[in-house]
Amino acid sequence: MGLPPVVQTILLLIASNAFMTYAWYGHLGRKTAEEGAVHASQAPLLIAILTSWGIAFFEYVLQVPANRIGANDAHLSVAQLKIMQEVITLAVFVPFSIYYMNQRLNLDFLWAGLCMCAAVFFVFRSR
Repeated sequence: MGLPPVVQTILLLIASNAFMTYAWYGHLGRKTAEEGAVHASQAPLLIAILTSWGIAFFEYVLQVPANRIGANDAHLSVAQLKIMQEVITLAVFVPFSIYYMNQRLNLDFLWAGLCMCAAVFFVFRSR
């Protein structure tokens, strides 16, 4: 017996977002306590773009099946898929920004998360 379609969709979207977040922001480089600020990589911009596209390929390899499973097997609407994607994006991005980019956690993350929870409530309440 396999996982329920909604669970498959969520797991694929989490993995997809991990690739997406790294593709979008990983090229900026890690911030360390000694540096004090994020420094862009010394690689030329074209190399950063091509590398990010290569990483983003794996995002799409996971996201396209996630959306198909969600829409076809889990019977989620496009709006539900989109809101689910945004919540997962925030859930992946916050730890990435804290642990990889060494950004400080502040109340704005909490308020953004609460707004996303409200969006989930409204988009799924008629289901």
